[in-house]
Amino acid sequence: MSQVVESLRPKFRAQSRQGLLLLGLSLLTAGLGLAMVASASAIDSFKQTDSAATMFLRQGAFAIVGLVVLVIASNLPMGFYRRLSMPILFGALGLQVATVLFGADINGNRNWLDLGFVSIQPSEFLKLALIIALAQLFAQLGANEERNRQLWTWAFLLSAASLVLVAIMGRDLGTGVVMAVLLMGMFLFAGMRWHTWLLIAVAGIASAAALIMYSPSRRIRFEAWLNPEGADPMGVRWQFEHGTWALASGGIFGTGLGRSKLKWSWIPEVENDFIFAVIGEELGLVGAGAVILLFFAIGLVLFAIVRLQTDTFNRNVVVGVMFWIVMQAFINIGVVLGLFPVLGVPLPLISAGGSSLIATMLAIGVVLAAERDRMSHLGRRRS
Repeated sequence: MSQVVESLRPKFRAQSRQGLLLLGLSLLTAGLGLAMVASASAIDSFKQTDSAATMFLRQGAFAIVGLVVLVIASNLPMGFYRRLSMPILFGALGLQVATVLFGADINGNRNWLDLGFVSIQPSEFLKLALIIALAQLFAQLGANEERNRQLWTWAFLLSAASLVLVAIMGRDLGTGVVMAVLLMGMFLFAGMRWHTWLLIAVAGIASAAALIMYSPSRRIRFEAWLNPEGADPMGVRWQFEHGTWALASGGIFGTGLGRSKLKWSWIPEVENDFIFAVIGEELGLVGAGAVILLFFAIGLVLFAIVRLQTDTFNRNVVVGVMFWIVMQAFINIGVVLGLFPVLGVPLPLISAGGSSLIATMLAIGVVLAAERDRMSHLGRRRS
């Protein structure tokens, strides 16, 4: 481990304390995620491959790829992202269109694209592509009202196209909700008028309600969330009921790492969306609270980096990543605690899944590139 740290040290020498803190918190969270995936996936992995370690080893490989991607992304100049913001977005939109046309249906969602050697979830990378593209558009806002209207129009069109492809055509409402939340955060920070922001928020809520009512399975889950007493605990409430029991059985200090009962096929693929319930069961209130504090700390560090940015494009990028990671974690944990209906949203850096982990680490790498860029400009001014 010390050799890995020493090999990475030159790559992050130009980072500020905030950047190094973000890197450390992210790696700590990802490390905890690997440990929990190893525990939560053991039974499913053994049933599918006759080895309890297969899913853990796969997630470990994804983590290594994510770390490499993070290092590369953090060392690229921000001008690279600025110049290629639109090609990156249109490339991600193209992958999402291909997913809608040729992707596989999994649990009612069409959000996986089989490339032959690996399956990816393009919507995870579309989040970051959209953040970078909107950051570039918003960086051009100025005193020219006509120009501003054009920029906002492009921002709305690109955002709407992304949401339609993911939430409507791809039927992935969970990812659509996360994307909508990060977009609303970016709109607000870019200076959108409050009445316009509220109007868009109301329209978004109405659209989500329509999508829920249009889908029988979503409508049943939503009604069970609104009226839990009237829902069938052996049916639509199954995930929430067993997740709650797992959290309750963990007590203060938990049952111990690897000793979860929930992972014994009580919830399908518990290592994904409901891994927080396994954390609460095995590590107790202390472990669950530590995870919440980790994301709270990541959010605080990201907000500190936002405040330090002097370049508008860089600041907009960090704002988008901040809303993405923090709000997705909030939504995932909220689903497990019963605050929201089941949406199928992974816990960033912790849940099993290569696309989510690699995309999140890529986004953190871009934030570190923004902070490196700020430090570089600061050093030049001082010299």
